[in-house]
Amino acid sequence: MNTDIVSVLLKKTAFGGVAIKELVQQIEAKKKCYTKLPTWFRTTGIYYPDKLNIEQTSSEITAQYKADLVNGKSLIDLTGGYGVDGYFFSKIIGQIIHCEINIKLSEIASYNYEVLGVKNIQCIPENGIEFLATTSQKFDWVYVDPSRRNDAKGKVFMLSDCLPDVPKNLSLLLDKAPNVLIKTSPLLDFTIGLNELQHLKEIHVVAVKNEVKELLWILEKDYRGERGIKTININLNNDEKFEFEWGNEKRNISQFGPPQTYLYEPNAAILKSGAFKTIGNSYRLKKLHAHSHLYTSENLVVFPGRSFIIEKTIPYNKKALQHLGIKKANISTRNFPESVANIRKKHKIKDGGDIFLFFTTNHDGNLCVLQCSKNK
Repeated sequence: MNTDIVSVLLKKTAFGGVAIKELVQQIEAKKKCYTKLPTWFRTTGIYYPDKLNIEQTSSEITAQYKADLVNGKSLIDLTGGYGVDGYFFSKIIGQIIHCEINIKLSEIASYNYEVLGVKNIQCIPENGIEFLATTSQKFDWVYVDPSRRNDAKGKVFMLSDCLPDVPKNLSLLLDKAPNVLIKTSPLLDFTIGLNELQHLKEIHVVAVKNEVKELLWILEKDYRGERGIKTININLNNDEKFEFEWGNEKRNISQFGPPQTYLYEPNAAILKSGAFKTIGNSYRLKKLHAHSHLYTSENLVVFPGRSFIIEKTIPYNKKALQHLGIKKANISTRNFPESVANIRKKHKIKDGGDIFLFFTTNHDGNLCVLQCSKNK
């Protein structure tokens, strides 16, 4: 874990037939697996691909979550990659086919499966869509993790901008399996996915330690019912879960009010899901403003996110802030015209400490600052 890459480069390799460059690649890639892929890191004899492949693969935490969503006897992974998802699927499903267009990566995955003692995964070094189109085999599940084309510009992108093009091949996928699981980047907009994917049953928003890692789209053949949204924020000690139906979010009406005793900030998975009305109504909270996505109550509730005790509420102006006399605080902005960096510079407030300042817009449309302490 602590091997110095520079010292390795300056030495001749101690392993016959192994180039220095390859050895360095193995060391760099293994380091990236320390927390992300501990099973691989701890297993003797594992071969690692380029570190970019490690960065792009699922973590063990998110791979395990995906495995808990599937069932049945057979699954085909159309974009197998390094094989982390396939490894966890193999613990649930009897037969796995791992397709990977990159021949070397397919060989690495196959070799590592042997090292890991996995017997029920067949690695096929082919284009997954082409293999699926020519095989006569049917599956219980199709899994696909499409990657964005290199020429896809900007943060917002369509599924049709990815390889493989899932919307274009959707009829093929659902012809070969009654269930399809699609993994996408958190950058994919919900509305785009909803418009591009027919027979969509569920969307799972998966966050780890309050950082959204992936969106999972579950399609079921001929499904035309309400689309469920399931959010999870996986933490060390507890997982925060919240579920709702997409249609209900449109139908719900938020209740607004001034800051009360407690302030609530939803976790990243809920914010990504867009459950801005539903989360407030579900916990009977007042919302500060339609676009602030901060909530308040007189009595404390157990909430999927951060909760704070509101110590003071002041209008946003230089004199009021100076009167607070705060030199160090944790600053957050919600529906506010200035950045955190600008606020710190303008009002000379350093980062850190036990005080939390929320710069936001209240129910009357006025800029305000909430001085809070963390609810223990």
